[in-house]
Amino acid sequence: MQKDLPLFEVTRRDFVGAVVGAAALVPETASAQSQQSSVTLKINRQSHTLNIEPRVTLLDALREYLQMTGTKKGCDHGQCGACTVLIDGRRVNSCLTFAIMHEGAEITTIEGLAQGDQLHAMQAAFLKQDGFQCGYCTSGQICSAVGLLNEGHKDLSDDDIRELMSGNICRCGAYPNIVTAVKSVYQQGGHA
Repeated sequence: MQKDLPLFEVTRRDFVGAVVGAAALVPETASAQSQQSSVTLKINRQSHTLNIEPRVTLLDALREYLQMTGTKKGCDHGQCGACTVLIDGRRVNSCLTFAIMHEGAEITTIEGLAQGDQLHAMQAAFLKQDGFQCGYCTSGQICSAVGLLNEGHKDLSDDDIRELMSGNICRCGAYPNIVTAVKSVYQQGGHA
């Protein structure tokens, strides 16, 4: 017995092609992509007004809109810590937060830690203790270490420092020198 064939047979490829083709013909509507918001961010003691989409991360605002490339884009998922900045003195992964959420906050990046030619104590300690190798994670490590000191922990052991800095990954393995650098500033009174 012969089976009747359908008059019109559509393959998955034909269907997807038709849908994509039809979508290209639809005029663009107002979307989050085309909407921009004005936001003023206080970064490293200076105000910057940007017109950005609401979904722009703080990391992308820093790097792409303000050319502050000291804050690194590592994993872009909050897992490596390369993008760590300070917001009101607290360490934050800038890839996980939207820029518009921080209007009025004091944002400090690696570029804002030094006072002119005078390095921040943590920056100087990382140099002195050789707390880096390739340097890609270093800005996030330093900002995280400054935030750690701002948290006011008492009597930090090497293990405590390792645990509290565990959100910052160093693929080169400079951890012993990073711990030494953080501990040296902590022992000087923790002036961050």
